Amino acid sequence: MTDNSAFNARYPNPELSELPDDIRERILAVQDKAGFVPNVFLNLARRPDEFRAFFAYHDALMEKPGNLTKAEREMIVVATSNLNQCQYCVIAHGAVLRIRAKDPLVADQVAINYRKADISDRQKAMLAFAIKVSQASYEVGEADFDTLKAHGFNDEDAWDITAISAFFGMSNRLANTLGMSANPEFYAMGR
Repeated sequence: MTDNSAFNARYPNPELSELPDDIRERILAVQDKAGFVPNVFLNLARRPDEFRAFFAYHDALMEKPGNLTKAEREMIVVATSNLNQCQYCVIAHGAVLRIRAKDPLVADQVAINYRKADISDRQKAMLAFAIKVSQASYEVGEADFDTLKAHGFNDEDAWDITAISAFFGMSNRLANTLGMSANPEFYAMGR
């Protein structure tokens, strides 16, 4: 059931039967829902404590209610992951974005150049802030928060945008360095 061909042989994927029950159950639940196991789950499962921490924070950021829709959260991932040249996250989260936005074009547009994407000015302001956090957080200042506020975002929204950008900066670095590749199934999702 484990396909090590999609991952650097230096870090082979564990066998599902070798994993702690909670991790194996989560992976099987994802497989039941998606029809396949995204490589990131098996790749990170080789370190159970890190797997649990990673996905707990991921879920806290990406699944919570708030002023940012789930599609907007995915936009942040796609836009910042593109700048970090993380093929895995652009492809995988691009698929999720297409589904959550119910738009087969939006992920490609956001990944290539969000400024020209067919999204709202509010979303463009959100992505400009996310990219600044990702690429030059040392430059973020009060004017950036004022711009967000002018587009209807509050301080909690700014925290969410910041945290998503920062978390996926870490995720991008793991995926790139460890050689994670996106499952072929992601390419056709939401098209």
